[in-house]
Amino acid sequence: MANKTSTIHLRIEPDLKAEAELLFKSLGLSTTDAIKIFLHQVVLTGGLPFPVKMPQPNEKTLLAMKEAELIAAGRKTTNTSTVEELFQEQEND
Repeated sequence: MANKTSTIHLRIEPDLKAEAELLFKSLGLSTTDAIKIFLHQVVLTGGLPFPVKMPQPNEKTLLAMKEAELIAAGRKTTNTSTVEELFQEQEND
């Protein structure tokens, strides 16, 4: 068996860590086990063992992105002060 001498340190959001640990526990795994499995799969597949891609935006997301571009370019202004107000204004348009 290989000598285990390397250590990985990472900082992660506490909520994400807790949710992942609950899932791993339900699978009978520790976080260390899950990370080892992931790293073995990276080596075996020669890359990430799952596709990494941007989600396809829906019509509402595309509209919001276009509006944000117009606001950033100074071609449209908004008087909203919160994201919720911005979404409400967008729904009313």
